[in-house]
Amino acid sequence: MLNLINQIVARAKADRQRIVLPEGTEERTLKAANQILTDEVADLILLGKPAEINELAVKWGLGNIGKATIIDPETSSKHEEYAQLLCELRKKKGMTIEEARKLTDDPLYFGCLMIKNGDADGQLAGARNTTGNVLRPALQIIKTAPGITCVSGAMLLLTHAPECGKNGILVMGDVAVTPVPDANQLAQIAVCTAQTAKAVAGIENPKVAMLSFSTKGSASHEVVDKVVEATKIAHEMAPTLDLDGELQADAALVPEVAAGKAPGSHVAGQANVLIAPSLEVGNISYKLVQRLGHANAIGPILQGIARPVNDLSRGCSIEDVYHMIAITANQAIAAKKN
Repeated sequence: MLNLINQIVARAKADRQRIVLPEGTEERTLKAANQILTDEVADLILLGKPAEINELAVKWGLGNIGKATIIDPETSSKHEEYAQLLCELRKKKGMTIEEARKLTDDPLYFGCLMIKNGDADGQLAGARNTTGNVLRPALQIIKTAPGITCVSGAMLLLTHAPECGKNGILVMGDVAVTPVPDANQLAQIAVCTAQTAKAVAGIENPKVAMLSFSTKGSASHEVVDKVVEATKIAHEMAPTLDLDGELQADAALVPEVAAGKAPGSHVAGQANVLIAPSLEVGNISYKLVQRLGHANAIGPILQGIARPVNDLSRGCSIEDVYHMIAITANQAIAAKKN
């Protein structure tokens, strides 16, 4: 686990990104931010009242918070510019400039407007806010990436099974956002999760398994048909991506099983990216692997948004925030290359 985390941090340090933290007075966020600034992992923008943030930094002994850019959305010199931008983006939905000005006071909206305006590269929130509150401004302002209509969440699984994935590292999606994806959405989730595997897990050659309870026609059911259709669509979306399905989990991961169930597959037995057929399956699966297999689960990492916006659990630790800032920076680096 430490090796992968060290790699993620090193990539972020090598190409420092501007990451917005809208919850600038939240204790775990501030303490993680101080360490990020100490380690020079990213350039941070803290949103909140500067006097309050500085007072908390003194209280908690956070000597490097002064290296961050601290902005109060309500008094920012860019407030009116951002309000006009938001009004323009949402005018078809009937937004007035008065409504836009009020929303621009909200740090979650202000951060996304910074990204849209080219003044920041990514955002991380959720220690105090719900997933819905974090996602809403991201989808309204930054919107989804080209060719993508659904947002999903990937989980890094750092297992104790070095024979699986990339030395025991697997990436699974969707585990967080879209409950019952249709075939087109499932294909998008597959392509996005492969991109996350490259950008964050350092998996240069993602091998994507479209999971089901059937392998290559061994069972017949409409939910299997959806996975088969999603596999076809994903191939059309990303023709060079190593992707195959439908595959059972053992056929995806175990070469001996793959040889019998899916002979000739370039993915079966070698998968390092696992795509669950529904959120229910993905969420249950990763938590079983985490608890029964004592794997480390990092995420969820939101994907499908044009620029990275990530959501923390409200039960997150300081370490979680630190890791997610580095992950968001890795996604921002990859987004600039695409």
